[in-house]
Amino acid sequence: MSPSALPRSYLFVPGNRPERFDKALASGADAVIVDLEDAVPPDQKDAARALVGAWLSAARPVAVRINAADTPWFADDVALCRSAGVAAVMLAKSERVADLAAIGHDLPLIPLIESAAGFDALRAIAAAPNVQRLAFGAIDFQLDLNLRANFDELLFFRSQFVLGSKLANLAAPIDSPSTSIDDLAEVESEAQRARRLGFGAKLCIHPKQVGVVNASFSPSAAEVDWAERVVAAAAASQGAAVALDGKMIDTPVILRARRILSEVRGSARPPSHLG
Repeated sequence: MSPSALPRSYLFVPGNRPERFDKALASGADAVIVDLEDAVPPDQKDAARALVGAWLSAARPVAVRINAADTPWFADDVALCRSAGVAAVMLAKSERVADLAAIGHDLPLIPLIESAAGFDALRAIAAAPNVQRLAFGAIDFQLDLNLRANFDELLFFRSQFVLGSKLANLAAPIDSPSTSIDDLAEVESEAQRARRLGFGAKLCIHPKQVGVVNASFSPSAAEVDWAERVVAAAAASQGAAVALDGKMIDTPVILRARRILSEVRGSARPPSHLG
């Protein structure tokens, strides 16, 4: 699957706030996740599910985050996800392959790993049928492990998402959302660090975050210029050894340059594209 075929940004919208659904679609996010889990209080779960079901349409595909498999809402959430307009299912607190199998249909799955048990089963979950890409839920993960960590202190865990995704031949994983809403410099910093680690996208909790996340997971003008010059120099050399900017251009460098240009060609995508 081409890296450019998948979203860079996934924007959550609360399932109990239908007045925000269309606004989320218009936010510029590559994908929208209608949330039936954390954003919805327990006493509103059934009502939110009904609201989402009434709004869903094949004309506006979205992902749906459903409640964990050990909750009383799971079965009804799964039934909703058989509706037209559900393009992917994000399972909250994914911990077991059996949890994913219980969803029981062929929609793309996005396991949200946010616990010690989920992390321990990361590679098995990545290899499960229908999994499209993994997502990291760092906030709940820290709570489960009693951590008080910043981005850099979670580098080990984030790197395992990238490695596990690669070994399972999945698309690059989705990073946890930034808790900053007004400090867009912080959102940008987190997104760019995640991209350098090998992540391909980031969850967003507010429309303000979408623009900087999309930009952070897209090639910069400097990267595109470098890639174009690498490809041109390699073509002009006709297979002979060649240097650019004082550095040798070998096959991995050329492949990286081509990947950057491929990402640029895929950057003009419709809203809510889920691959």
